[in-house]
Amino acid sequence: MRTTLRRVQANADEPHRVVIIGSGFAGLFAARRLARAPVSVTVVDQTMHHLFQPLLYQVATGILSEGEIAPATRDVLRRQANASVILGRVTGIDLEARTVTSRAIDRELVTSYDSLIVAAGAGSSYFGHDEFATHAPGLKTVDDALELRGRIFGAFEMAEIENDPQARAAWLSFVIVGAGATGVEMAGQIAELAHKTLRSDFRHINPADARILLVDAGPRVLPQFDERLSHKAADHLRQIGVEIHLNVRVTGVDQSGIDLVTEDAEHQRIEARTKVWAAGVQASSLGALLADAAGVPLDRGGRVPVMPNCSLSGRPEVFVVGDMMSLRDLPGVAEVALQSGRHAAGEIERRLAGGTAPAPFRYRDLGMLASISKNFAVAELGPIRIWGLAGWLLWLFVHLTFLTGFKNRISTLFHWAVSFIGRGRAERTTTVRESLVPVPGDDQLHRG
Repeated sequence: MRTTLRRVQANADEPHRVVIIGSGFAGLFAARRLARAPVSVTVVDQTMHHLFQPLLYQVATGILSEGEIAPATRDVLRRQANASVILGRVTGIDLEARTVTSRAIDRELVTSYDSLIVAAGAGSSYFGHDEFATHAPGLKTVDDALELRGRIFGAFEMAEIENDPQARAAWLSFVIVGAGATGVEMAGQIAELAHKTLRSDFRHINPADARILLVDAGPRVLPQFDERLSHKAADHLRQIGVEIHLNVRVTGVDQSGIDLVTEDAEHQRIEARTKVWAAGVQASSLGALLADAAGVPLDRGGRVPVMPNCSLSGRPEVFVVGDMMSLRDLPGVAEVALQSGRHAAGEIERRLAGGTAPAPFRYRDLGMLASISKNFAVAELGPIRIWGLAGWLLWLFVHLTFLTGFKNRISTLFHWAVSFIGRGRAERTTTVRESLVPVPGDDQLHRG
């Protein structure tokens, strides 16, 4: 049964209504910025948690639990009296009526707004080959991380009971597509799993025989970093057993492997049962819906062009922030999302205080970090370049600081101690649904 609920403003005495779509960095920090403002804040999201996306790979490789990096949004905002949270997938935005339509199971909710902040984030981009996703999931959501955890640990289990040497080798081959920060971090952690964590756990296989392959169409790993740091990262990856294949394009992905083409047009086939896609991002499909309503074109990444203050052209009450906005080629990183979310909320505050002139968004680049393995990370902070143990300690401090909630920080610190001081992984549990669900046409009880 379909139920339609409608929230409308009862009278002019009610506070200014701000609707925020998304509870990631941009959405959450926008909501927090408005904690003391004379507004009512409604956060609409299709998940019930705030996700610290940079640590998803640690959930996928058994270091952290999903709860440590994805606290409930309601819990995070529980002390903010002017904020409420609605579960639902946004299906429509009416710019003329100033309403947001969302759906949760059989219920449809229409929420009115005076100001709107759209912060729905981004997902994986398969560059026109969405069919690759079946066998090479991305790493953008908690669901992705848990599925990959099942695939990774399940691959070692399947190799243990496989008698055919070629089939066993395929189970012990892991291909990560994309050599940006996510791909490099994922490759490094799978290598540590194979060479350290699991080395004494099996009787019929040697986990250290696993092949970890990092492939990318570009000429170097971590292309957004300084070239010297890129080379340092590549050298360390090779030292811990990661094979790096650069200047290669992915032309096919199926259940049993991946097809590549080199810059010399040479075709290669890699038999690998576990593939991870970390090669690109695409803004939320909500961007297309919003752009169509506003009559503006999307950029190549599906992002919505915005004015210098992050508002939508011709719609000063609508802000598009984070991974969804296209502004001065700003990168799709957490700091841009966080700062742009705060800025949009600040614009709303200024208008309510009587300000009329929009303030342009000024991004403060705090640098970039990537952790490759225990005791080794690279960091670029303005003109400063750090790598090795010093970079890793800085990475630990920064990520611990940005985690939401004191309890999450303490729990994360404990699990890091287990994994980095020792060699254990406290979060290796997978469900049957995550690791033993057949893919259509697959006669093996395993995905991918």
